[in-house]
Amino acid sequence: MFGFLKSDPKKKLQAEFERLSKKAMEAQQNGNIELFGELSQKAEEIGQQLDQLNKDQEKGV
Repeated sequence: MFGFLKSDPKKKLQAEFERLSKKAMEAQQNGNIELFGELSQKAEEIGQQLDQLNKDQEKGV
């Protein structure tokens, strides 16, 4: 009934992906390659989750 009030998990994941990607880029520019690698890995994992959500929605799950 109030489905419009539920938060969209894709929006949260997309925002987190963008935040981590930006932080990773900043770490790389500052020469902190170790932090860049960690943040890039986390962003990649979230990107895979987003891809899976998109595939599931296309299938109608």
